[in-house]
Amino acid sequence: MRKNRWCVAVTAALLLAGCGGGAESDSGDGKAVALTKEQVRETLPDGAAMPGWKESARPTAVEMDRLYRSQACPVKDNAGCDNSRFYGASTFRHDDTAATVTFLIIAYDSEQAAREAYDVLWDGYYGKRAGQRARAFGIGPIGDERDARFGSSGFRGEPGAVTQTRVGTTLLWTEAASAEKGGIDEDAVRDLTAVLAERARQAQNGDAPSAALDG
Repeated sequence: MRKNRWCVAVTAALLLAGCGGGAESDSGDGKAVALTKEQVRETLPDGAAMPGWKESARPTAVEMDRLYRSQACPVKDNAGCDNSRFYGASTFRHDDTAATVTFLIIAYDSEQAAREAYDVLWDGYYGKRAGQRARAFGIGPIGDERDARFGSSGFRGEPGAVTQTRVGTTLLWTEAASAEKGGIDEDAVRDLTAVLAERARQAQNGDAPSAALDG
């Protein structure tokens, strides 16, 4: 195993206890739920989920309004934010590898709304955020839909990557970069993406998100 490989360890999940209220059923069949604001915040990785990383910005969730639609969906007429409920983010840095990662989430009121927004946001904005000469790479069976690109985030070839996944009623992004060549690689990005996706799945199952990197 490579020295800088961060592997996913999904710890035992505890039942979500009250705070913020329960998730709302999308269709009544238990297959997809719309998350509450508190569940969105809990879905974002925190310090406990990211051993070896330092928090730059703590997990935060906000109600989607005009201001946040312009940030989350910066395409024409804020396309992709239709029927969105909440927006959230958390950011970390890794001093040993000069790497940074930002996790983003948009929570929608239905799985259909998230599906309809997927291509709009990937093709219109997020798929272009991996830097110069970006190429697609596979991240495996993470989420219900997924895309990933790896490129250059700086003038000296520093690596940068972005992934987009859909888990039920949520769209999720992992944006990673490093000030040093080799500071991040595809395996690390897969692991980071898997943590966020699993936490979203846990939240939609009514559990307390507990997926974490194996430090």
